[in-house]
Amino acid sequence: MHEFQCPSCTRVFETKRGLGVHHSRSHGERLPNRDCAECGEQFYCEYERKYCSEECRSMAVSFAGEQNPNYSGGKETTTCDNCGTEFEYYPSEKEGVVCSTCVESVSWRELPDIDGSANPRWTGGKVTVSCDVCGTTVERYPSEMQGEVTLCSRDCHHEWLSDAFSGDGHPNWRGGDTGNYGQGWNAVRREALERDEYECVHCGTGSDSLGRNPDVHHIVPVRAFVTSDRHEKTDAHTIDNVVSLCPSCHRRAEFGHIDAAVLRTEANIDNSDRSSR
Repeated sequence: MHEFQCPSCTRVFETKRGLGVHHSRSHGERLPNRDCAECGEQFYCEYERKYCSEECRSMAVSFAGEQNPNYSGGKETTTCDNCGTEFEYYPSEKEGVVCSTCVESVSWRELPDIDGSANPRWTGGKVTVSCDVCGTTVERYPSEMQGEVTLCSRDCHHEWLSDAFSGDGHPNWRGGDTGNYGQGWNAVRREALERDEYECVHCGTGSDSLGRNPDVHHIVPVRAFVTSDRHEKTDAHTIDNVVSLCPSCHRRAEFGHIDAAVLRTEANIDNSDRSSR
């Protein structure tokens, strides 16, 4: 029968496991359970490790040449396509074409042709269009023609602004001879601003960014009620017929560039409210 004596005290145990548990609990240290395959020193490890340290592992295992797990046959020799010099490269990299000396120089590199139709973003170039004010022919890229009109100069721009934002084109237009908006307008205006949280329902611009409250726009214009035989002007001032818009979106809505149904959806206006009237 084997006996195992504790190396730190005089106690004897019948099993090696019992000795190990005792030494760990009583002496605060685990007994060695392995021998280093390089230096022979005993050490403790929970796993089946062969070496006691990285130093021993490095001495025992070679990573040179074919011993390297990433080895792919070593370097090969080829000729530089640029200067003709022979150089070595690893086949695991891309095929050797240019030596390292030439790689450092940019003089041999040819820049790709990206002019005109060779450009990957080519969309056909400029197109010929006419100025909406004076009729002059001008060339514009399609990306420059995203606005409402085409204008050739600052003078034509000024003329267009003067014409477009006068009369019923102005965002503050009240319908020409409709006169004062009448009873109920101020109340429904305040209600619309509160409902829309003082923000443009279309783009989200708020009163803080505008420096003032947004405009309140009639989805069905006041002038439509004025010219109707079945309505009064004040019938336009209902919460389901008004939305809060910033000046820019207000102009677009007045010009018909924002659909009325879109405005009602963005303001969460239920169309059934109007149909029941």
